[in-house]
Amino acid sequence: MYQYSDFDQSFIEQRAAQYREQLERHLAGVLPDAEFRPLRLQNGWYLQRYAPMLRVAVPYGEVASRQLRALARIAREYDRPSEELLQHAQSTQDALQAAQPGTLSAPLLRYGYGHFTTRTNVQYNWIPLEKSADVMDLLASVQMHGIQTSGNCIRNLNADDLAGIAPDEVADPRPFAEILRQWSTLHPEFAFLPRKFKISITGGMEDRAATHWYDVGLKLVHNAAGELGFAVSVGGGMGRTPTISPTIRDFLPWNQLLNYLEAVIRVYNQYGRRDNAWKARIKILVKAEGQRFIDAVEAEYASILEQDGAPHTITEAELERVTACFVQPELIAANLASEIDTGSPAYQRWLQRNVRPHRLPQLRVVGLSFKRPGFAPGDADGDTLDAVAQLADTFSAGEARLTHEQNLVLPWVHASDLPALYEQARALGLAQPNIGLLTDMIACPGGDFCALANARSIPIAAALTERYQDLDELWDLGEIDLHISGCINSCGHHHSGHIGILGVDKDGKEWYQITLGGADGSQLSGPATPGKVVGPSFSAAEVPDVIEAILDTYRTQRDTGEPFIHTLRRVGLDPFKTAANAARHTPTGHTARSEATTA
Repeated sequence: MYQYSDFDQSFIEQRAAQYREQLERHLAGVLPDAEFRPLRLQNGWYLQRYAPMLRVAVPYGEVASRQLRALARIAREYDRPSEELLQHAQSTQDALQAAQPGTLSAPLLRYGYGHFTTRTNVQYNWIPLEKSADVMDLLASVQMHGIQTSGNCIRNLNADDLAGIAPDEVADPRPFAEILRQWSTLHPEFAFLPRKFKISITGGMEDRAATHWYDVGLKLVHNAAGELGFAVSVGGGMGRTPTISPTIRDFLPWNQLLNYLEAVIRVYNQYGRRDNAWKARIKILVKAEGQRFIDAVEAEYASILEQDGAPHTITEAELERVTACFVQPELIAANLASEIDTGSPAYQRWLQRNVRPHRLPQLRVVGLSFKRPGFAPGDADGDTLDAVAQLADTFSAGEARLTHEQNLVLPWVHASDLPALYEQARALGLAQPNIGLLTDMIACPGGDFCALANARSIPIAAALTERYQDLDELWDLGEIDLHISGCINSCGHHHSGHIGILGVDKDGKEWYQITLGGADGSQLSGPATPGKVVGPSFSAAEVPDVIEAILDTYRTQRDTGEPFIHTLRRVGLDPFKTAANAARHTPTGHTARSEATTA
């Protein structure tokens, strides 16, 4: 993992001190909210439906055990609403329930949790604003912060969670991700872009970083001469206009990465729209200008090389300096005894779904599933975060990684330690063998917390998790990506789900659109593709039955061993659309479904 230099550490400590001074002036009434707002946003502090929300950056997903313990302390000590605020939030949800009879029951509003996002950030929803500077100091003490997790700037870098350990990897993208982080942090020219700007990077043959859904996607490749470089795609995004980014450079020499990105973002900064927030993302500019955008980037890039002298060329020495932080850790097996029956079906299922190959044959990559009954997808309380930190120390050289799917992985596990790790993970409720299956769903916090949301995501996720608890049924259904967003901003990445659920507002009430056929670019899903809407919106109470009808159609239409997404593409949307719309009028309910599928 990257270790902060003295400069890095001094930088974030000064930033935390600067924020404390700004906060004190604001709380004293000296700094008006209009002036304080951009300052707190630049440090990851939002004001949401009930309380401030903090977004903590975890660059390219890597997190150390000491950092997990700090995140646990924040959850336990700071993520706590006042009783008055909690009662207000509960009464608001109760009123919504009363206004929409038949709506899925609202979960009890909880606190003391960190929430893993699809972009390897960690969010907290209940930290009082007056405590925010204390949290900033705590984060800085473990080399963490919230810088550029908000605002119209280059956001936290996303990467493949198997970076540096995948058997199919062309090269380790982490050194380049770290160089990008350092270059982009508080970049003076790109602090006020037309809109937020997101970059994803991968070194694998398989795209596990959804690169074509990002403003810029970077994929390490070799050219015909065997030289290392990047394929560069620009103009992806979700939201109101789901767009797959085109590749504008098949091969860019690795040492020119920063110069080329400087050209891309300069063109965007100059020509991107600022009059309409919905049309300000780079995807709109790329789609509207097409080849003219590419030509402008190439012209700016040529100017940077020729007139400016290529000031951001990455030298071999700099790459070596950063790469030295990503050397293989000392790998020592824990060799703990275990009483687990390694031949049991439960253990074998866990091996199949939650354990992946490693580039080192004696090691494995182990997924910890944060999709559990009674918990929102991606939620982890303080005790769980502390326990995961201990798992990382015992089994994974003190390191874990956040994933796009809102889980964690342990990247350095000896194969001989798998039984002992399974035993401990199972005791924590983190060994559900459901990774990649229906209940391993992505979901944003939705209307329970977010002021932008049109509808709640968590009750939908809870209802589907409760309905599909039979592991035999889940395994029979096979790999299915189900993604839920509470609004069109698409924080739950519903566009890329094989099944997507989008919360919409209809006459002041919560409704949900269903999309089918989305893909993120993985090997199973194929090229990145936005899903298509299958009819008018459904009420919250209808959604579980609609999903069930879609899955029942899959059962009747599939060939032996055929995954859901492949069946959907082979037979087309019409049978699924018909079934979904029929379920609106003939809800089966949980009991009827259970009897039918277990008979």
